[in-house]
Amino acid sequence: MPAKSRPVFLDLPKIRLPIPGIVSILHRISGVVLFITLPVLLWLLSGTLSHQEDFESYRQFVAHPLVKLALIGVLWAYMHHMLAGIRFLLLDAHKGLALNTARATAKTVFAAALVLTVVIGALLW
Repeated sequence: MPAKSRPVFLDLPKIRLPIPGIVSILHRISGVVLFITLPVLLWLLSGTLSHQEDFESYRQFVAHPLVKLALIGVLWAYMHHMLAGIRFLLLDAHKGLALNTARATAKTVFAAALVLTVVIGALLW
């Protein structure tokens, strides 16, 4: 009688994903972050378009360092989601499917999102 197959215990902290897998997971996370923060961003935008007094109060709110840090996080989410989305569109078009190319484009997306976030965040800070 054959031995029963037992469930495999996956030790998730020990699993090391390749860079394309990390970029894929971060693409999903950044999409969720953008979806959740969209109402707040729309609220901030609507507040800046009403009266001058409201604009000043929203400006003071956004000037708080924690709010700025959160907005830089949203900026990163947008940059990463956009660049990874372009990468995935190219992969869907069968461009860059070779292993070396897929790794290189994943590293490029990861680095470019960070660099763009730092540059744009520094300009807006």
